[in-house]
Amino acid sequence: MEKSIQGVVDIGGKPIVHRRAIATGLVHLSTTSKEAISSGNVKKGDVFEASTIAAIQAVKETPRIIPHCHPIPLESCKVDWVWEELALRCTVTVSAHYRTGIEMEALTGVSAGLLCALDMVKSFEKDEKGQYPTTRISDIVVLEKHKAE
Repeated sequence: MEKSIQGVVDIGGKPIVHRRAIATGLVHLSTTSKEAISSGNVKKGDVFEASTIAAIQAVKETPRIIPHCHPIPLESCKVDWVWEELALRCTVTVSAHYRTGIEMEALTGVSAGLLCALDMVKSFEKDEKGQYPTTRISDIVVLEKHKAE
């Protein structure tokens, strides 16, 4: 039996158009973590600054992380953070003129931003057994995807 595995999908015949994608997600944290982030008392530094950089780097590195993604000449990347009670929401907006969508870049950025935020406060999140009983990352979704024809 022979098996052929598709490599990178040929998009050469598709037109270059303006594309934009917005993705979002949450990291659910403890009161202690929220207070430490809000007061700037996290040993590893400013959670918003570091996590924004992580999100931007991940957006740019998406083709290296997700095998079938094309390298896309990104034109913009915006990272927003907002508290929703004890959950920290990361929203990433990316845009480019290219032949294929950029929602994977937005999703990868959100994921990395949330992971970085969690990494920075994980010492506050651990219980007496060293576990994370209530900490979780959730609701990572594409909010919008636009393609201007």
